[in-house]
This record gives sequence, structure tokens and C-alpha cells, in this order.
Amino acid sequence: MDVSILGGMEVSKNGDLANWIIPGKLVKGMGGAMDLVSGARKVIITMEHTAKGNKKIFDECKLPLTGKGVVDMLITDMAVFEFPNGQITLMEVAEDTTIEEVKANTGCDFAMADNIGTF
Repeated sequence: MDVSILGGMEVSKNGDLANWIIPGKLVKGMGGAMDLVSGARKVIITMEHTAKGNKKIFDECKLPLTGKGVVDMLITDMAVFEFPNGQITLMEVAEDTTIEEVKANTGCDFAMADNIGTF
């Protein structure tokens, strides 16, 4: 499999993914996410940047991991990140969002591309 595109609950600065369970809550199941992230050459995660005002991108995921260091690209409603050499890097921001807003809503430091685009 070349590419897997799936949703995420949390992503870490190292490209770790948590998307299959929230302890203590009823969840329909992992649905093969672990297989999808381990068998793909490129993993793209899509998710909201925050949920109910809470950050979802951290130094380390708080939820149980689906995969360690598996995320190649993270697309949120505010920004696009890539993980060259396992380091989270801001590549693009939404047209209605500033870099300062992305920083304020992200729970870890991140590098920035030389030419940050918009979408």
C-alpha cells in the first residue's frame, strides 16, 4: 500500500498517532487503523486542529498510540505539517489563520518551512 489517509485524535511532534480509543469512552473500535499506518509508505492524517478548545497536537500523545512515528503529513483546519526527519514542520496555513494562531493552538514547538504557503 502506498498511501493511507485517515483521521486522527492526537498527533505528537515526532509523528506519533493516536486515533483508535479514548479510555473510558465507548468507541466503535480501531477498525484496522494500526494495519493501515504500519503497511503504508506514506501516512496522511486529517483532523481538526482543536476539539472543544482543546489542543490535539502535543509533544507526546496523551491517548494510547495507534502508531509510533508513522505520520508523514498532518492536515488540519488551520495548517498543514510535514515530518521531515521526524520533526514537525509547518508547511501551510489556512487563509483565515495566522502563524501566531497556529502556535497558540498547538501543544508543541514546530519548525517552519522556508516558504510557508496558504490554502
